[in-house]
Amino acid sequence: MTEKKLPLADDSIRNLAEHLGTPFHIYDGRAIRANARAMRKAFSWSEGFINYFAVKALPNISILRLLAEEGFGADCSSLPELRLATEAGIPGERIMFTSNDTPDEEFAEAFRLGAIINLDDISHIDDVIRVCGKLPETISFRYNPGPGRTGNAIIGNPVEAKYGVRDDQIVQCFRLASEHGVKHFMLHTMVASNELNEDYITETGRMLFSLVGRIKEETGISIEQIDMGGGIGIPYRPEDTAISFSHLSSRLHDLYHEMIEEKGLNDVRLSFECGRCITGPYGWLITRVRHIAHKYKDYAGLDASMADLMRPALYGAYHHISVIGKEGMERDHIYDVTGSLCENNDKFAVDRPLPELGKGDILAIHDTGAHGHSMGFNYNAKLRSAEYLIEDDGIYMIRRAETYDDYVRTMLPERKLMAEVGKWR
Repeated sequence: MTEKKLPLADDSIRNLAEHLGTPFHIYDGRAIRANARAMRKAFSWSEGFINYFAVKALPNISILRLLAEEGFGADCSSLPELRLATEAGIPGERIMFTSNDTPDEEFAEAFRLGAIINLDDISHIDDVIRVCGKLPETISFRYNPGPGRTGNAIIGNPVEAKYGVRDDQIVQCFRLASEHGVKHFMLHTMVASNELNEDYITETGRMLFSLVGRIKEETGISIEQIDMGGGIGIPYRPEDTAISFSHLSSRLHDLYHEMIEEKGLNDVRLSFECGRCITGPYGWLITRVRHIAHKYKDYAGLDASMADLMRPALYGAYHHISVIGKEGMERDHIYDVTGSLCENNDKFAVDRPLPELGKGDILAIHDTGAHGHSMGFNYNAKLRSAEYLIEDDGIYMIRRAETYDDYVRTMLPERKLMAEVGKWR
């Protein structure tokens, strides 16, 4: 079981809502720091351990800077994410650039920054050489085990995935990279997302440790670091139990001893690229009830919408909801909790038991610290909400709310003729 806590007392949240206006996302920087330290401590047996924080989970420079102060790197998948990481002060050697269908300019920028380029396909070896003139001295390959592994419910069957190098090509990738002058080799995979079964993560370690041995045997190449990917889930539901970093680490350490140390293989650093389990539980969407409607069902309409939190509408995902000042009351009313978009799936919860709600009630939607604000959008010309960060010395705005002027900034006030149609016929 997981207790669903709030970062501040009810009165403080109520006062913030009155002062700042709703909706907004707020993150507990104190808890994020403590969680980051707990992860690093748990895996300290692996010298040089690093977690490359998945920027896509919470792409805010203030959060990236906070995590950099705690020794984290960044997992980037696009040119803007690379720029966010460098703006936050993360050096290239602490950036893992993992992308797919990658544009030339992104390979070039990752190369320029000295980021670790994690290639997604055997053909990308030639692409990097064409764009950058050579391969970098350090390279990583993303491994797709195909039918040898079953993906979890969210990430899907590896055979159907567009990501990663096939099992029958992975050894050849390392051989080719070595022939092109690469000196340092890393191995990566990503076969789970939001996984709460510790066995699944442990088996990923077994799979990669085994592959390290196979690559060494067939090529003589020593893998210096394996990246377990992300995939460690968080307990969205109160009845869920979080994965323990320390317990997972102990199991992986035992496997490492058995499959790496006892077989006389070179030391292999361990790394992850977790985002969700680092910041996810420490974010909340604060919103206000705008209307209560009694139709064929009872609806609680909020001033937030799925433009602020997309996961429930996209995946049917569960996010716990606290009603400020009413947490001790019976959850004896059933509501669909909705936003105001012109889409019927704009719902944060369906048939959710809650205390009786009224206009003006303030709700805290839990676990929005990852894939919350970052997945927002502007449908119906909805404007993006602000983000705030709680630190020991106060509460900081780390992203202001979007304005109408922001929204129309890229629209031209008058049409601009780019070419006469006749020239293109």
